[in-house]
Order: sequence, then C-alpha cells, then structure tokens
Amino acid sequence: MKLVQLAVVLATALWLSGCATVATPTPGLLFTSVQGPVNFGEGTETAKQGRSCANNILGLFAMGNASIEAAKADGDISRVTTVDHQSTTVLGLYGQFCTIAYGE
Repeated sequence: MKLVQLAVVLATALWLSGCATVATPTPGLLFTSVQGPVNFGEGTETAKQGRSCANNILGLFAMGNASIEAAKADGDISRVTTVDHQSTTVLGLYGQFCTIAYGE
C-alpha cells in the first residue's frame, strides 16, 4: 500500500511541475510580470517596435510564436537594434512569454 501511495505522490509532483510557467529572472509564486533585456544590440533609439508572444495554460496547452523573426514581422522591422523580453504568470495557471524587438 505504501508503494502505491508513493507512486501517487510522485506522479502528482511530476504533474504539478508542468504548471504554466515561463522563463523569467524572478518568478513569483502567485503573480509575475517582469521585463528584461535579451540582447542589448546597438542600443540606438528606434521608432519601430514589434512584439511576438507564446502562451501556456495549466501547463497543458502551449501555443504561439515568440521568435525574434515574428516580432520583426509584427513591427515591420528589417534591422533589429535591441531585443527585450516580458514574462507574465498568474497562479501557475496562465503564463505568457513575449519577445519585443526594436529596430528600423
């Protein structure tokens, strides 16, 4: 019986570890909303900005394209000068990771 209980506990721990999390430098237990640099690049100020995001729901469903190429297309950018990221999680139920590209 104890072996069955141990198996249930391990299976539950593995299942819960797949909650809706995203890469973030400072994860919060209940809520996370942080931004940070991915690539400083040339650091010149530019007027164009493009954004691409991927979402995760319950750790079961993940969708989206958070690539730099998708962010370039969103902002009609041909030359990227800087790339940042933004990540948000809510109670481990929902997660979003966005790439933000700046350029000309």
